[in-house]
Amino acid sequence: MDTLKKCYLLFISLLIVSTSAFSQNEKAVQEAFGTSYTNEYAGAYTKAVDVMKKVYDEKSYEINLRLGWLTYMSGLFTESQGYYQKAIALMPMSIEAKLGYINPTASLGNWDQVIGQYKKILEIDPQNSTANYRMGLIYYGKNDFAVANKYFEKVVNLYPFDYSSSLYFAWTNFKLGKTREAKVLFNKVLMMQPKDSSALEGLGLIK
Repeated sequence: MDTLKKCYLLFISLLIVSTSAFSQNEKAVQEAFGTSYTNEYAGAYTKAVDVMKKVYDEKSYEINLRLGWLTYMSGLFTESQGYYQKAIALMPMSIEAKLGYINPTASLGNWDQVIGQYKKILEIDPQNSTANYRMGLIYYGKNDFAVANKYFEKVVNLYPFDYSSSLYFAWTNFKLGKTREAKVLFNKVLMMQPKDSSALEGLGLIK
């Protein structure tokens, strides 16, 4: 058998072994995900984490994302941040990983990091309704109504008949002294939620 043919046969045999090993590993990962979902639905987050750690691959975006969520649900906020950071490093444009990272970060009270992550999301997707709405909530809570108003306005322009964003948009207008705009918005809220106590309160204050 000539050398070229021997090399070819060796290559084929290595390819078969490699493909077989990959298939087995892929199957194990898929089964781990399946088992982790079952455990999660049962509220057994620690078991779900343990299952995923058995097939952990630091280069896997999906596994890091999954462990980020499961450790967050387990109350392991710092560990959760670590997994989400690895997922973000692997897929820098991922909005889902950034939103995931915000959960444990907010739980730890690191609001500057939370705001920073939302800003990164909005750099990628300026129209992201979740990021805009939550930024509105953050600045509303800071009593910075002018900034909050800009974020709520963007969400309401995207989703004109959304209850929560319309209500907050109404209140930020009211806080800014824009009572005519606030009145229109409070009345629109009452079309979405008739007899809504917050909208009625706002209208009562305008009168």
